[in-house]
Amino acid sequence: MGVLFSRLWFTLFPAKEYKIVVVGLDNAGKTTTLYKLHLGEVVVTQPTIGSNVEEVIYKNIRFEVWDLGGQDSLRPSWATYYRGTHAVLLVVDSTDRARIALVKDELFRLLQHDELQQAVVLVFANKQDLKGAMTAAEISDALSLHNIKNHDWHIQACCALTGEGLYDGLNWVAQHVSGCPPLLKALTLCCAHS
Repeated sequence: MGVLFSRLWFTLFPAKEYKIVVVGLDNAGKTTTLYKLHLGEVVVTQPTIGSNVEEVIYKNIRFEVWDLGGQDSLRPSWATYYRGTHAVLLVVDSTDRARIALVKDELFRLLQHDELQQAVVLVFANKQDLKGAMTAAEISDALSLHNIKNHDWHIQACCALTGEGLYDGLNWVAQHVSGCPPLLKALTLCCAHS
């Protein structure tokens, strides 16, 4: 019966596809986040040179997720990936207090791009499992998120290693990507509270 319902559901409501770019400074946990969402497990990662791309399927939505290298020399190339982007995931190392102002600069620089005018912004406050990690509220203040007026945004505390908070953030994205049908939003909300 479940297989029949599943086939009927996918026939009536085919999967939508949305593009997400994952950005952040080097060592923030972007690749770990991508593969935890894609495979459900932690993989050994190396610093990303260029990009990684994977498909993540979540609640009948296909996300094409681009993980972009965060080294200083690679950040100027982020803009080449922005076309067609529905959501930006900014991964922040919550223990990296010394570079939080740099994260803020990069965030506000990318929000100025025409290609991202319709994109929603999710900030993952990663590495919450580590001692001395800034809370999501502290990061929100440090990044001046409340000054973002032209984009829907949300900050989510998470730990990419355990997966804690990742699906809460992805759920928010699923509810806010442009063109998301109201029925899907209602079902997403319903499922989140069950």
